[in-house]
Amino acid sequence: MPCNYLTIIILLFCVIIFQGCETLPKSGESDVVDEIDPHEDVNRVSYNFTDSIDRKIFEPVVDVYVEYVPDGAQRSIGNFYDNLSYPNVVLNAFLQGKFRQGLGDSLRFIVNSTIGLFGLFDMATHMGLEEHDEDFGQTLGVWGIDTGSYLFIPLLGPSSERDVSNVPVSVVTNVLFYASYAVGATVLAPLTVLGAIDKRARLSGPMRIRDQAALDPYLFVREASLQQREYLIYDGNPPLNLYNEPFQDNPFDTDDQE
Repeated sequence: MPCNYLTIIILLFCVIIFQGCETLPKSGESDVVDEIDPHEDVNRVSYNFTDSIDRKIFEPVVDVYVEYVPDGAQRSIGNFYDNLSYPNVVLNAFLQGKFRQGLGDSLRFIVNSTIGLFGLFDMATHMGLEEHDEDFGQTLGVWGIDTGSYLFIPLLGPSSERDVSNVPVSVVTNVLFYASYAVGATVLAPLTVLGAIDKRARLSGPMRIRDQAALDPYLFVREASLQQREYLIYDGNPPLNLYNEPFQDNPFDTDDQE
């Protein structure tokens, strides 16, 4: 297994263990804990660490990437990495019982991997094969598994006790995982780095919004990520009773009004 995947798994294990210890209330502290984010202190440390790494290392590199790499090349690079990870979408479409979508997603992956030259060109969309976004966390949500506590994983970003299960699944369903055994680390390492740069470049817009609009960037990221996850689980049509979830204030709730 490539060292970058091993590092992710080790980090994930350490964070879960560390946060599990945080569930015990300290002496003298209130027992009242935010249901959706009971590990906020530790999550904030993880967020601040990740944000610091991003601003000092990734952001300057991404600025150069965006400035000097033509838009068309950026789109092809993004298409390439989307296609590499698309088997995860295919698998979870079937696991969610979306068999027709799963067949379409399978065909999309085949078309882009062949006619689209390993995904560099999104020929499937031109052929009417819609792109979807599915993962194992969504699958668990579709089958009724609660979100659980919010987690912010160092370097990986926002997640939850339910959605963190997608990390190992996304690793083993990524084509790079298997290509690493054929091409070796000398080829895989730069591909992995380029993939991280591409992913960060796509987040440049939302991160600018966060920096400009958020009084508390941590809370902004937490609320946005949790709501986006629910939106994805319900395929863009979340039920109205989601306003009663602990991470959302219900503006229509009048139970406490007299």
